Amino acid sequence: MKPLLSLKDVSIVYPGERADVRAVRNVSLDVAPGETLGLVGESGSGKSSLAAAMLGLLPAGARIEGSVHFEDREMTALAEPELRRLRGSAIATIAQDPFTALNPVLRIGSQMVAFQHWHKELTRAERWKRATEMLEKVGLSDPETRMRQFPHQLSGGSRQRVAIGAALLAEPRLLIADEPTTALDATTEAQILAIMREAKAELTGSTIFITHDISVVSRVCDRVAVLYAGELLETGPVAEVLSNPQHPYTKALLECDPARISEPTRTLPTIPGTVPRPNEPRSGCTFSPRCPAAFGPCTTERPALAACGESWKSACHLVTV
Repeated sequence: MKPLLSLKDVSIVYPGERADVRAVRNVSLDVAPGETLGLVGESGSGKSSLAAAMLGLLPAGARIEGSVHFEDREMTALAEPELRRLRGSAIATIAQDPFTALNPVLRIGSQMVAFQHWHKELTRAERWKRATEMLEKVGLSDPETRMRQFPHQLSGGSRQRVAIGAALLAEPRLLIADEPTTALDATTEAQILAIMREAKAELTGSTIFITHDISVVSRVCDRVAVLYAGELLETGPVAEVLSNPQHPYTKALLECDPARISEPTRTLPTIPGTVPRPNEPRSGCTFSPRCPAAFGPCTTERPALAACGESWKSACHLVTV
């Protein structure tokens, strides 16, 4: 099956004061039609940079090396007017902080109607009705009242529901959810994840779910891709990767998940060391300075992504030993 989105050897480079900074390095990923891919990594791993590259929203001066192919288009070759036509229609996003994504001086209803600007065949009344029904679908009580409120009158969880509803109204072929539960409490997070699972039935396209919490992907994703310091270390089906991780970094992330700690403890597990800065010189495996399983080649040879199962790859020398 032809992928809906294909990244081939993608690097993202930002201008620096003394030298360019390579925030993402040689990432290759495919997203199949109808699939939900979880993009996981610590802060600074390059997740949001990749999302910005997919949308053509990198800041001025940044450049993309490699290919970002969406359907029949090479995104890196599109002019800004063409990218604008894709955003909010074929590709929609759910931001980490919906308060910054919503206009604070416009009522929710006005914004939900405006989000449907591509539906030229619908009257304003029809768009209003469609938006109201969507707010009810995403779990907002009394949607007619919500439509007449301003963003600041809603809680963080309610604003996130509005953002999800707005994205679904676009009927996108690709939905990018950039850490949509990060700022929420545990109860609201569980509700939002339940809505995201139900939203898959509303979508005919694919979803990329970006998160720093690897436990979240098991609840909403079909496949997972693990990033570290801008590099792709492991990718494969969620069930296989989370039950038997092949890369030491993936294993370490899972061991740090509080939900997986069975015995009472006063100290939570951590990964020793620090993530390398993007402009630091590198040799061998990027994770090797923090890896408890590192051996000879890890410090001198960068491992390639090697198959360790069907549609499952890991960039670790242990896989090829």
